[in-house]
This record gives sequence, structure tokens and C-alpha cells, in this order.
Amino acid sequence: MTVRVVIVDDQALVRAGFRMVLDSQPDLAVVGEAIDGADALRLLARVEADVVVMDVRMPTMDGVEATRRICRDRPAGPPRVLVLTTFDTEEDAFAALQAGASGFLLKNVPPEELLAAIRVVAQGDSVVAPSITRRLLDRFAGRLGPGPAEDPRIGQLTEREREILLLVAQGLSNAEIAARVHVAEATVKTHVGRILAKLQLRDRVQAVVLAYETGLVTPGG
Repeated sequence: MTVRVVIVDDQALVRAGFRMVLDSQPDLAVVGEAIDGADALRLLARVEADVVVMDVRMPTMDGVEATRRICRDRPAGPPRVLVLTTFDTEEDAFAALQAGASGFLLKNVPPEELLAAIRVVAQGDSVVAPSITRRLLDRFAGRLGPGPAEDPRIGQLTEREREILLLVAQGLSNAEIAARVHVAEATVKTHVGRILAKLQLRDRVQAVVLAYETGLVTPGG
């Protein structure tokens, strides 16, 4: 099954480089390019895509705002957004995760990691390891959000689901959670799926963000 990709970057050479890498793969196809967020929204109104590879710093409309609009308009399905950033734009990357991105990579990532990340995101998972996500949240949550707030969705979770959400937010994998709560890994996977459905979230990254935003987990805690 071919994964359809849209590349969004204001630098033509960057887009050309990404296209060259992606077009070399039999299961990936670049279906369009955009020069900024506004151009990406217009493009996505015309073409079907599974993954949007999104730059952060662009004129007219940046990648964070474009991500927010894409995920708002299509909360339950593709395209999913993979944000690319540089070392000095971590805050923008975290803001993009809050906006609904399924993960982020640095722009100097090796080609094989970019390809793997696109495939993972297309399958509905996150490319950001929970431990990395937590470090970002520890660093920026106090500055980027309005602070803990009550969310009525949390009340829908069972006691076990709430427990597992806390463990996900602490950076544990499904296998580690299974060992911690003494259940099968498949059971944990089922619980995580139910948690995402009840909270109306796309992936584990958004679950971690929500756990911090609602105060279930605090930076450094």
C-alpha cells in the first residue's frame, strides 16, 4: 500500500532533497509540495495525502498554525503531520505537538530515519519516543500552556485506564506498562486504544500532552 506524502517547506532545495529520498521508495509517493502553511491547506483541499512532512518556520503561515488547522479539520483521519525542526526551534516543535502533530524530527535526520518515521506516522503511531516527549514537556509545559485545567474527558476513563494513561505520560512503553500492572502487553494495547478513543486523541503523543495540560502529570513529577 502506497503512502501518499505532501512536503511543506519554503526552501526549494529542501523540498527537492526530500522528494528525491521519498521517490526512491516503492511504498512512498510524493503527491504534492507546498511553500508554506497556507499553500499546504490549499493543496490538501485538492489532493489526498496520508502524511504531511511539515516545516515549522515559514512565511505567510507557519507550520504550527497549518498543523492546527489540518488536525482540526480532519480530527479522525489522515493526513497526519510529521513536523521537522532544527535544534533551536524545539518550542515550535512542542507547540506543533499541542496542535495535533503526530511527532517531529530534526532536519538533519538520516534519510532512513525520515523514511521510517513517515511509515510509522502513516500507520497511526507516533515517531516521538515517550521518554523524549517527556523531556520536552518537562522543559516547556510550564511556559507554553495556560496551566492545568479540568477536562471532562478525563472523567470518562476507568480507574485502570487512568492508571495506564499516567504510565504512558511517564514515558513507559506498552511492554513496560504490562510488567508494571501485571497484565499482557496486548491488554495494555487495548487499554491505550480505548483511552485514545475516549479522549478523542490521535496518538500517544497527544495523550501525553493532555496528561500534562490537565495536571495529571506535572513537569519533573
